[in-house]
Amino acid sequence: MIPGWLLIASAPVMPPLGFLLFIAWRQLRPGLLPIWSALPLGLFDDLFSGQPFGAAVLLWSLAAIALEFVEARVPWRNFLTEWLLAIGLIVSYIVLCLGLNNLAGAGAPVRIILPQIVISVLSYPLVGRFVAVMDRLRLTPITVLR
Repeated sequence: MIPGWLLIASAPVMPPLGFLLFIAWRQLRPGLLPIWSALPLGLFDDLFSGQPFGAAVLLWSLAAIALEFVEARVPWRNFLTEWLLAIGLIVSYIVLCLGLNNLAGAGAPVRIILPQIVISVLSYPLVGRFVAVMDRLRLTPITVLR
């Protein structure tokens, strides 16, 4: 819902923050979110994004399957491989969202989403850092002072 609050534009500019957070959580803690969690999260995204209903459910589920597949096949991970995987998922998600919207009746060219793709790819490391800080906060033990 946050991308709709900040500005009103004739073309998509804000990155899909929910999808970026989902990818970052799945890459940081692979076992924390089960693979089926993409369905309810994508359903929530469908309710507020304005896309055809079921588009985000499908795309989030495909992204979760791709992340699970890569995690099983590539035992070593570093920043570059995770960022390249995230770039591929982000670009494919945004392009496929445009394709599904065009199938539903929109007539937008691909050049319309180029700023959104660039902003999304460049903001992913910041989102990953935010998720890491939130995970560190989640794992910090709480002590009761008396």
